[in-house]
Amino acid sequence: MSIDEGENVPGVMSRRERLRIETTREIKAIALRQMAAGGPGAISLRGIAREMGMTARAIYSYFPTRDDLITALISGIATSLAEAVETASNAVPDTDPGGRLLAWGQALREWALAHPESFRLFYGHPIPGYQPPEDGPVDQTARRVCRELTRLVAAAWPHARHHQPEDTSWSDLHPDYVAKIQDDLPDVPPAAAALALRVWGRMHGLVALEIDGHIHPVAGNPAALHRAEMLDLVRSLGLDY
Repeated sequence: MSIDEGENVPGVMSRRERLRIETTREIKAIALRQMAAGGPGAISLRGIAREMGMTARAIYSYFPTRDDLITALISGIATSLAEAVETASNAVPDTDPGGRLLAWGQALREWALAHPESFRLFYGHPIPGYQPPEDGPVDQTARRVCRELTRLVAAAWPHARHHQPEDTSWSDLHPDYVAKIQDDLPDVPPAAAALALRVWGRMHGLVALEIDGHIHPVAGNPAALHRAEMLDLVRSLGLDY
């Protein structure tokens, strides 16, 4: 057995391992193309196998079910998004909470424009027949995105609290959301947690409209419109920008 194949060499992948990674990547890419052409319900393991010249049995060794493939897709997508927005916001000093929120929102838009089908798969309509594993990789990574945005809003809360209603109680929020916030960020008050949801709604809503083609017919410069909305959002939190 040759060293070129990487067999039994610490830290070096074998040819079989490299081939498996490349094949997995190709399966995911074709699944996204299927979704782009026919929506999430069009994802088909047998269709992917035909396109790749594989047998159904062979492709099932990579993903035993369509749900396994969709879970892997969404998990990878969510991780990519989480890393993009965290990298952008972390590049701004902690002393600039408004700048960190602006960077987060800008990174969300840029990522969505670069990966429109991934954005639709993660945030679009439920996929017919798909049942994600409870507290699986999809839920965990989505929780990561939620936690980091809530953390940014919490950092701005000392300024924002004077511009927001503070009569919010935990009972106004969904118990599952409350449990996650209290577990991840126990010092965040309910009004700040509710504000994080509103911030997310404004950030996500405008991007979703653009990805679905509703902004271009009415806005000559979608980037400028998004920037204006993000600035207005930050200023509504009592931050100077």
